[in-house]
Amino acid sequence: MRDQSITDDLLKGIPKAELHIHIEGSLEPELMFEIAGRNGVPLRYASVEEVRSAYHFTDLQSFLDLYYEGMKVLLNEQDFYDLTWAYLQKTSSQGVRHAEIFFDPQAHTGRGVAFETVIGGIRQALLDGERLLGVSSALIMCFLRHLSAESAMETLSQALPYREWIAGVGLDSSEVGHPPEGFKAVFDEAEKYGFRRVAHAGEEGPPEYIWQALDILQVARIDHGVRCMEDQKLLKRLREEQVPLTVCPLSNVRLRVFDSIQEHPLKRMLQEGLCVTINSDDPAYFGGYVADNYCTVRDWLRFTREDFQKVAGNSFRASFLGERRKRQLLSELETYFAS
Repeated sequence: MRDQSITDDLLKGIPKAELHIHIEGSLEPELMFEIAGRNGVPLRYASVEEVRSAYHFTDLQSFLDLYYEGMKVLLNEQDFYDLTWAYLQKTSSQGVRHAEIFFDPQAHTGRGVAFETVIGGIRQALLDGERLLGVSSALIMCFLRHLSAESAMETLSQALPYREWIAGVGLDSSEVGHPPEGFKAVFDEAEKYGFRRVAHAGEEGPPEYIWQALDILQVARIDHGVRCMEDQKLLKRLREEQVPLTVCPLSNVRLRVFDSIQEHPLKRMLQEGLCVTINSDDPAYFGGYVADNYCTVRDWLRFTREDFQKVAGNSFRASFLGERRKRQLLSELETYFAS
């Protein structure tokens, strides 16, 4: 039996950070249709309901096909503002005090949308989110690993005029067959400009991809990382070095990384002493935002109050926030649970 005192409201109210959210993956069908209408972009779906009925994925690639289809409506700075602002409003209602947000510029520049259009809309929404909602943020630019390393390097060059707006770089998209080692040069170049580095690894890809992300790309965090449980030597290293893992339970089940939430290793990862955090990934597609993921692991993995305090604390410790702000948020978290 789960602890009945751990209510939905308690979980929504927990002060937390979200460290694994693709802003394009927060595009709800209602907003997709609204933006498509004003931009005159035809959709292959007749209604919001028809879009939602398509959210039955067999693997990561089947999701990505729909993901890229949806984002084609995003053409103007206002579109990117509305997308980001909608996410911030939703996540602020779920206890998020700080969000570190991925965006995929290549998915837009490849459609003829200017880099400055993409980042300009997102940036203004992030500023408004801090001013009006009290949600601080950092922006992480991801390279699409199914595209070439040369394309990634070109994207890094495009980002340099906006260096002060971008906290770090990441690596996402189709993992299998696209190992991290192929992007060593662009990550080395990003380091020269002071970008923090993270990478998706060990979701569908093997534990070896986690090793490569750590040793070749020199990342500060591993996004997903759930397949670390298959490699005891890797597990030991992650525990000893307290490498943060940004785990996304609902995403992992929706993409068939695990057949059910009961099979998800998140609880065991926490028991192993790993620095795990709970995140939503692409919430519009995977059935829930960050607090919804908290509720799911309460119901199916029997998370306790102590577990939730631990993962929420990890989310602040693993963030790119300064030490003073981390201490403030950790104190707020401690007060929340003490009361």
